[in-house]
Amino acid sequence: MTGGSLGLRTGSYGSLHQGQNGVLQTQNSFIVRKPSRMTLSGSREKERFLHLIWRYLGRRKVGMLILAVFALLAFLTGFITVNKEEASESSGPYIAQTIQNKKNSGVNTVTVCGDINNEPPPIPHPFAPAVVTVSSSSLEHPCRHFQVPPPPPGDRRRIGPRPCPVCYLPVDQAIARMPSSPSTSPVLRHLNYFREENPIKTERHGGSDFGGFPSLKQRNESFNIKESMTVHCGFAKGCRPGYQTGFDIDDADLRELEQFHGVIVASAIFGNYDVIQQPKNISEIAKKSVPFFMFVDEETEAYMKNSSGLDSSKMVGLWRIVVVRNIPYTDPRRNGKVPKLLLHRLFPHVRYSLWIDGKLQLVVDPYQILERFLWRQNATFAISRHYRRFDVFEEAEANKAGGKYDNTSINYQVEFYKKEGLTPYSVAKLPITSDVPEGCVIIKEHTPITNLFTCLWFNEVDRFTSRDQLSFSTVRDRIMAKVDWGINMFMDCERRNFVIQAYHRDLLEQMVPPAGVTNLPPPAKENTALVKSDMAGRTPVKKNPIRRGKERKSGSRRHRKVVIGSRDNISAR
Repeated sequence: MTGGSLGLRTGSYGSLHQGQNGVLQTQNSFIVRKPSRMTLSGSREKERFLHLIWRYLGRRKVGMLILAVFALLAFLTGFITVNKEEASESSGPYIAQTIQNKKNSGVNTVTVCGDINNEPPPIPHPFAPAVVTVSSSSLEHPCRHFQVPPPPPGDRRRIGPRPCPVCYLPVDQAIARMPSSPSTSPVLRHLNYFREENPIKTERHGGSDFGGFPSLKQRNESFNIKESMTVHCGFAKGCRPGYQTGFDIDDADLRELEQFHGVIVASAIFGNYDVIQQPKNISEIAKKSVPFFMFVDEETEAYMKNSSGLDSSKMVGLWRIVVVRNIPYTDPRRNGKVPKLLLHRLFPHVRYSLWIDGKLQLVVDPYQILERFLWRQNATFAISRHYRRFDVFEEAEANKAGGKYDNTSINYQVEFYKKEGLTPYSVAKLPITSDVPEGCVIIKEHTPITNLFTCLWFNEVDRFTSRDQLSFSTVRDRIMAKVDWGINMFMDCERRNFVIQAYHRDLLEQMVPPAGVTNLPPPAKENTALVKSDMAGRTPVKKNPIRRGKERKSGSRRHRKVVIGSRDNISAR
């Protein structure tokens, strides 16, 4: 049955009007005929029947019956209306002004999608833990006097960055310190998004069909913080992210993403680029109340079905696998920036999110991480700074040297920022401690100002290169120049405390030794010479001894790094 069958009667079914004598009469839009005797007799029988019902049931019971009928009709009407709205392509919460942008033969219809994060949060998730807030003034924080110890003495066998100790609260105490209400968003209260049915590129550089093609004027206006704003923020072709926008997600997964969650953990693997890592040391309460979402493309899904036991349950360990179809970019790393920076659009009813790159293994409970880096610092956004580089210009040169992206594009982006006023990092920028983040972990409270920050950060990635470290400080500084808001940039060694970094899949496959050689140990004398060389720093008297010694030592470090090491150590050597 369709919704139309329950509508009001019109046309040939007639309409009801009240006559002068107060009796309801039926008027038809067609020829009015004189009622026949049979019709009159039928109406009299109906009147007698209704009169008998009235006498039998009494006025009160008849009234209750009428009210019940009206309630049923209202329920059916509302149910059909909701179904129609859910099936609609533009099922976003608000659709406002419509603008048509014509160029050549194309017509671009622009609408505005409202941010449902502006609405009050719905009823909490049934598995959400009971939160008992703790006043910071009434109870001294157990980690108040904790100090990070100095780094260990240099060890030539272990080169590169290492984790450092971090003081975490027990899980129950961390949950007790969760804020009872959302943080205040400075100035910005309502954030809306552009939707374009036919995005048209009007300038040479920047933009995509997925993110739209914001002009430089629109880009500059997006940094002018006001109480209500409308910006480009991915998913340009629809108001419901994941539905016919590119980066498409199945309805069952979309419904799960649109549920209320106090805290989520999210990651992504595209192009079968990484090996899925299972979290460790997760509390039972977090396993019940914090969902773990892993976004993958169809290529990665096919591999996981063969290797990880992915089945109809869509679960691999703690991770719920969300398959993305019609991915918007050819570069897997750029596709990974969509969930990384636009989680607030994919999860419209989430308070806190923890993003980790696909190559990372989480080894600390999410509630402990949120307490340490957000709630304890009264922050709404936290990210670690790079362990070595603090300057965007140095980061750009390192990206070019490492072949991370096309050098011409990197040069264009850096020169563009330089003309806008970007300067090398110096102590004059304190209390800002770095211009370069280690962006593989993002800890965020979903508020209008943090959502705006990641929207504009994504727009820079969409306009220029996919190297998000290059655009981070530009977006941060332009927002901070307008409003009183900041980012907690903590030490990289603290990040390495709660995530373990492994190699990408391609490097792991290169490390696998050839078949038939794996089980053959080196000659005893040569092995002894190599060990003596490693310990004493002397070169053994052998043919090509230095090359063999280095290969041996490098292989030893690589074996450890597959488990707990860092890819950054490769560039540090």
